Amino acid sequence: MITRALKGLEDTISITVVLPVWKKTKPDDPTDPHSGWVFADPDGTAYPNTQGLGGPFPTSYPANEAEPFYSAKSIRDIYDAVGDTNGKYTVPVLYDKKLKTIVSNESAEIIEMLNSEFNEFAKHPELDLNPKGLHEEMAKMNEFIYPTINNGVYRCGFATSQQAYDTAIGELTASFDRIEEILTHQRYIAGDTLTLADIRLFVTLLRFDEVYVVYFKTNTRSVATSPAILNYLRELYQIDGVKGTVNMEQIKLHYFASHPDLNKYSIVPKGANTIAKLEEPHNRESVGSNKKQKVV
Repeated sequence: MITRALKGLEDTISITVVLPVWKKTKPDDPTDPHSGWVFADPDGTAYPNTQGLGGPFPTSYPANEAEPFYSAKSIRDIYDAVGDTNGKYTVPVLYDKKLKTIVSNESAEIIEMLNSEFNEFAKHPELDLNPKGLHEEMAKMNEFIYPTINNGVYRCGFATSQQAYDTAIGELTASFDRIEEILTHQRYIAGDTLTLADIRLFVTLLRFDEVYVVYFKTNTRSVATSPAILNYLRELYQIDGVKGTVNMEQIKLHYFASHPDLNKYSIVPKGANTIAKLEEPHNRESVGSNKKQKVV
């Protein structure tokens, strides 16, 4: 959604946002245990979490709509319709309405496509978030950020042994400190230019204090006490188009209500009001060698 907004593809590529709280995708089949992403149902009945506790959660929010093309009730229905039933029913999904097929369900691939493959329709085709000159540095950053930060929070949160957690939190803490050091001297994670590497990092750090510190036990560090990271997030959040892609209420609802094995009654913590912190001024244009960059 961030890449789509920065490139100006809102009028070309539509988006339907699924409900934040998982529910059973085959509710009429007691033998089918699958729970996952479902579309809004304005006429539906509020529902509890998948263990029948917590909530009840609405079947429609202002940010969520019913699936507009095929009357699908769930993301699973979309996968089943195209015969893709071998893996998990995950989002995001980039769907071709003409060929009626799933193009990709891998976020890293989708943002690369949105950056380069739709320029003839983009309002900002000149914006390149995947510049060739930074490919090597972006790959270098992703090599440690993905396993220890993006995926590292999940390795902490879903660890089933103390040893696994200790390993994951140790690696995450070291990488968090490395990012803080990089961003103290460098405006963006791969240099002086905003790239897809920043988008991949932003979406994890955005959730860090509100969700992961509490829910996934990543409490050795926080964004709020990391000056460079906090300032960096402020700049990215305040870029035209980015703020509109962030819905912290639904982010929190999803995490705290969709995994009742971690949070039986789906109680959503009050939180650290990260969004208010991101609204405050930043001075990232003074970091590094580049003057303030107009990205849209």
